[in-house]
Amino acid sequence: MGWTEIVGFATGALCVWLVARQHVANWPIGIANNVFFIVLFAQSGLYADAGLQIVFIALAAYGWWSWTHGGGPGTAEALPVRRTTRTEWAVLAAAGAVGVLGLTLLLSGVTDSTVPFWDALTTGLSLMATYGQCRKLVESWWLWIAADLVYIPLYAYKGLYLTSALYAGFLALCVVGLLGWRRMLPARGARTAAEATA
Repeated sequence: MGWTEIVGFATGALCVWLVARQHVANWPIGIANNVFFIVLFAQSGLYADAGLQIVFIALAAYGWWSWTHGGGPGTAEALPVRRTTRTEWAVLAAAGAVGVLGLTLLLSGVTDSTVPFWDALTTGLSLMATYGQCRKLVESWWLWIAADLVYIPLYAYKGLYLTSALYAGFLALCVVGLLGWRRMLPARGARTAAEATA
């Protein structure tokens, strides 16, 4: 356990807590967390997870803008929490499946990864969840929960026990975030009308 893992633990826990509270500061804290995890995962042979952090930094920039500008040009309204549409689910599922398959083949063929499928699976789930988080889709929490249920034993297997414990904490925070964001959903009638136009 080194300083990189300890700082990654602290910034990661703070980031997820801020996301659950819909606080925009989660984005810069998350970027700092990503930098620490690039180093940690590369040293541990989790190459997809290390590369994923670079994508997370780009998504964090998008999410930061999206949360502060409502996701549309020329508007400063806060982005509302909403449900994922059927179209969004279809696109996310297709992109996730292709991404996991492609990463598994890549990691198996060109790296010394001992867990190529699991590394690719957590990467795919995490990217899907982060996109949902950027758009404040309440179901993004379910994707994070699924990812964390794989991350916890994966990191323990790799000897990253503090990081494994962090992801157990993330799992608990994801449940809190899911419940909190569900309370922020618009009334059923308003939600149905909005989803019909999506």
